[in-house]
This record gives sequence, C-alpha cells and structure tokens, in this order.
Amino acid sequence: MRILLTLPPEVHNLEIYKILGMKAPPLGLASIAAALEHAGHKVRIIDSPTLELGMKEWLSIVRSEKPDLVGISVLTPLAPKAYEAVKVLKAELPDIPVVMGGPHPTFMFNEALDNGADIIVLGEGELTTLELVETLEREGFNTSKLKDIPGIAFRDDQGRTVVTKPRKPIMDLDSLPWPARHLLPMEKYTLFGKPIRVAHVMASRGCPYGCIYCTTSYFWGRRVRFRSASNVASEVEHLVEKYNVKYLVFSDDELLINRRFVREFIKEMKDRGIDLPFACGARVDHVDRKILKLLSENNCVTLYLGVESASQETLNRIGKRITIEQVERAFQLRKEFGIPVVGSFILGFPWETIDDMKRTVDFAIKLDPDYAQFTALTPYPGTPLYEYAKKHKLIEDWNWEHYTTIRPVMRGFNFTREELARMIKYAYRRFYLRFSFIKREIAKGRIVDIIRVIGREVVRSVKDVVVQPIQWMTRK
Repeated sequence: MRILLTLPPEVHNLEIYKILGMKAPPLGLASIAAALEHAGHKVRIIDSPTLELGMKEWLSIVRSEKPDLVGISVLTPLAPKAYEAVKVLKAELPDIPVVMGGPHPTFMFNEALDNGADIIVLGEGELTTLELVETLEREGFNTSKLKDIPGIAFRDDQGRTVVTKPRKPIMDLDSLPWPARHLLPMEKYTLFGKPIRVAHVMASRGCPYGCIYCTTSYFWGRRVRFRSASNVASEVEHLVEKYNVKYLVFSDDELLINRRFVREFIKEMKDRGIDLPFACGARVDHVDRKILKLLSENNCVTLYLGVESASQETLNRIGKRITIEQVERAFQLRKEFGIPVVGSFILGFPWETIDDMKRTVDFAIKLDPDYAQFTALTPYPGTPLYEYAKKHKLIEDWNWEHYTTIRPVMRGFNFTREELARMIKYAYRRFYLRFSFIKREIAKGRIVDIIRVIGREVVRSVKDVVVQPIQWMTRK
C-alpha cells in the first residue's frame, strides 16, 4: 500500500513551535514508517510544522501522492488543526481512510472519530498500524475483520464505537527497525532557530511512577522497556556517519533508571571511537556521585532534572515519589562534577496558593540550576489530573491549541488563570534577571538564546532590562 504519514498542517505558528524556535524530528511517525517499509509498503512522511505547510500546500501534496491511507499523528495542541485537515481531506478525497494516532486521540478517541477520523490507533503504534494496514489491504474497511485487531477504535456499521482489546507492549524494542529518518527533512531541524545537527534517540519506553500530570505512564505503560545498548549505539553510529550529527539527545523521560544500560552504552560508544556530547533526563533520586562521575567523564553536557515543587505535600500528592532532601542533594552533587543542569518546575497545582508558587520560584533560585523551566500545570487527557480537574470544574479553556504548558488553561481553588499567567512571568523574571545569571550567560555568549527560551511575553517585559544593556556593552 501507499501510506502517507503526516503531522497536521498550519501548526507551525502555534506556541508549541514558535516559543523555542525548535524543530525536532517526529520519531514516532518515523518509527511507524520504518515498520511499514520493512514489510514492503511505500511510505512518505510530511513533517508539516518543520516545512511550515499551510492547508492548501499540504492538501496538494496529499493529492499528488494518491495514498491508499493517510495517518495523522496528534499531540493535544495539534488536535484542532488535525480535525480541520481531516475535514478538508474528506471533502476532496472522501474514499481515503484516515487513521489517527498519538497521545491525544488515544485518550480522546470518540472526539477524534466525531471529527472525521475512520480509525484510531491506541498507544504504541508500530505493530498495530502494520496489522491495520495489512488488514485494510486484504479486506478493505470490513468492521468484522477490524474487530480482530488489538489496540484500535472505530465506528461499526451502526455508528457505534468499537474499542478492541488492548495490544500487549512491544517487549523486544530491538526488533523494531530504526526510525526512517531518510523520509524526514533532516537538514531542517533546528534549536533556537539555528541548524544544529542534533540526533534525537529514544532508548526506552514506559515509566513506573505514574505522576498525575504526565501522560508517559498512561501512553507507554508502567513497565519500562529498554533497547540494548549495542542497538542504540549502532543507531547513533549510523547517524554520525550518515548525517554528521554533533550532539545526541535522549528523548527518554528517565534514562538513569537503568544504570546498566548507561554503563554499557558509554562502553559501546568508546569501543566504536565515537565521542559525542549528549543530554538526558533523570530523576533526582537516581542521582549520586557514582553516576554523576560516570556522566561527567563521558561527555554528558546537559542533565534535565524534574523538581516540580518546593512543597513536600505537593510532591506526595502528585505521585512524584521524591523528597525535598533528595532534590537538594542532587543539585548540590552535580555542582561537584560541573554537569550543566536544567531544572523543571510546575506552577499551578490546584491546591496551591500564590505564596506556595512563590516558594517554588525561591526554591529554584536556591537550587541554582544552569537553567530553569517554569510551566503552567496542564490537564492533558489521559492523566489523573485531567479527571481531577474535570471533576472539580477547574478547566476554563477547552481550546486544545492552548494546552502547551505555556498558557494556563485551568484555575486553582485559590487562584485564577490570569494570576497563574502572571506567576509564570514572575518566575522567569525572578530567575533569569538575577545579576549572577546574566553575568554568567554573557560570559558564555548564550544570553540571546536564553532570552528566546523564556518566551516572547517575558522577553517583552524584560527587554529593556536585559537586551539593551547587552547591546550597549557590545557597542563599547
């Protein structure tokens, strides 16, 4: 079959892409494409946000490809544009089946079906999509046959929603082919608007912790599954040779949960003579001197640590399973080894007060990571937080395009959305307008990029304080 996999068009101007100036490859689509290609199907990927495609351009490409099936990957902020794209596509090419997958339609499958999708792939997509494609190729849209495919949702001949039995997780991730990056515009991926040759690699799937605000545990499952270190190292080696990548970013939420993998991966890289700086995420309770020493001696240039709150009560309520003492120890230890750290902090938990949020900002300053990310708590479908927020009628903005963690969409019991928005700006000002931080970033030549990171709204408010003095010093 001829398969067209795509991200929705007209999304490049959404906050999720505009704020960071980041264009990253859609590894999920590329992995599904690889599985389909491996089985002999012809696949094309349209990375609409990276190519900055409008609806007309996108439709023109779809029309010219004449696919037998269109698959659309949908994150929550992309859902409205995805639904609009389906409407346009169905008006022009009504006989082409449209399949949706990704986190949003996995949890909002009825909404996606109501908006024109024919079939929803629920959760992990490679094997489900392959079986679905081959069933459609052999049987057409035969609802009695579709019922035998695990992990999908669709409407039967009477218009009733059918959700098939769950598909078992793929335990042997090495059995999957590497993402089909040859179908992606690899030369166009950027960071801070700059063409930086970064390889994004996922070494594992799943998370055992189940934090109430994060979809990872609910989309990929609670059981953590790792690829072998040799398989990941071979993929990285291929990326270095074919695409001349200069940096490696692990897309995993928590890489250090498997120290054996980390040790074996580093050994594999050394044995292959690959000296590549890399970044990864970790939990603070998995950080100690031994692992930090290993990372610092082997090219780890950025460690992303989730802190979220200065309140132990909040950490307990959100299921984070860490202590304030573990947070403080992790940030103190990393200073001994000099690994740059990004700290993640969430503002707007429903039970918080404005003073609670200010204490989290103060805590971030006390920990003094190299950079801090402050986000508005966002109730993503599929999470316990979403159900909690609905139950207590806290969600005030139902426009999925605003579900970016940048713009507040829910109130708390003690604060409004407007107050939370002001708190996000307050947090960035307090952290990034410190003299010690500005001096450090100027010395390293990174201040302009950091200003881009903290967002346009904040930039407007701090421009006179930061940008103009820098320009003055440059002229001097």
